[in-house]
This record gives sequence, C-alpha cells and structure tokens, in this order.
Amino acid sequence: MKKDIMICGVGGQGTVLASKIIAASAMDEGSAVHSAETIGMAQRGGSVTSHVRIGEGAYSPLIPVGGADLLIAFEPSEAVRNLRYLKKDGFVIVNRVPVKPTTLGSSEGYDGKEEIAFLQSKCDCLVVDSDALCAPFGSSKFFNVAVIGAAAGTGKLGIGADTIRNTIVRIVPERFQEKNLAAFDAGSKIGVNQYANQ
Repeated sequence: MKKDIMICGVGGQGTVLASKIIAASAMDEGSAVHSAETIGMAQRGGSVTSHVRIGEGAYSPLIPVGGADLLIAFEPSEAVRNLRYLKKDGFVIVNRVPVKPTTLGSSEGYDGKEEIAFLQSKCDCLVVDSDALCAPFGSSKFFNVAVIGAAAGTGKLGIGADTIRNTIVRIVPERFQEKNLAAFDAGSKIGVNQYANQ
C-alpha cells in the first residue's frame, strides 16, 4: 500500500497520538512508514500538522503540496488551511465543531460553517461532529481515536480495523483503553454508514 495522510488540528486535540496510531498500525501490517509533525505554539492552541507517508518511494517525511490521499482535520479552518496538500481526487474527513486556532487572529463569530461549506464544494468529504460522537464517552478528547475509526470505516485509510484496535491497546494507557476502543468503533460505524455504502 502507498498512501499519504495529513492530520491537522489545534494544539491539545490529540493529532500527534492519532498519527502515531496510524503509523504504528501501518508498520504492523508490513508497510514502510515515514512521519513528521510540524507544531506551532501547540500548547497555546496553535496549528499542528502531522504527515504520515505509508509505503515505498517517500524520500521525505513531509507530504508535498497536492500529494495527500487523505486529509483528517480536527478543526474546520485547519482543514481549509491545509487543503492545498490534498490530491485532486483526495478525501477529507473534517470535524464540524470549530476550535478557534490562533491563526484566525481576533476574528469574531467564527462557527466553522463557511469552512465546511467551502470544503464540501471543493472535495469529497465526510463531516463528523466530535461533540455528538464523543458524548457517550464524556469527553471530546476521544475524538482523535474516533476519527481514525471514521477513516477506517470509509475504507480510505487502507489499514485493517483489527490492526488499529491492537495498536490502541498497545499504545494507550490501560485505564483509557476501553473508552478509546469504544470511540474507535463508534467512529468506524459513522464511516461505514455515511460514506462507504454510498
């Protein structure tokens, strides 16, 4: 398998853990993986992007502009900001719930709706609501694992669900494993129901 995946969001949303789970899962299935994070003021709500390049032929860990097969965005404006990295026929999974990144400056009234509409007009995408998806687990902090489930459910991730579940068990602390696995399964159902069967 050869696949370039970009994950973007705001500091504190768990994008780095998401990229580690995807990279480790791909390696468990025998693929070569290159990955890198670009973190700007992550602790202060700054933009965070993770590049995961799966398969041979990647000479740099950074995905070139126009090279990403899949863009997983934890925040609408960050999805728009990084859309230039998506291939012409690439796929976007984006969180409907906005988190105002520092890159937006002092703009008021930001609700992410314009950004979602823009994405839907420009590319094939699946919009996921992190608040609704994570409500049963008591925290939106489980969205990072849930959105991996959504990506796996669409078939766009290219990694088996069982492999990812095993990686979650290996990487996530034991006290959080049950909820993370449940969040992954909930996200997977959304991916299957809303996209894979269309």
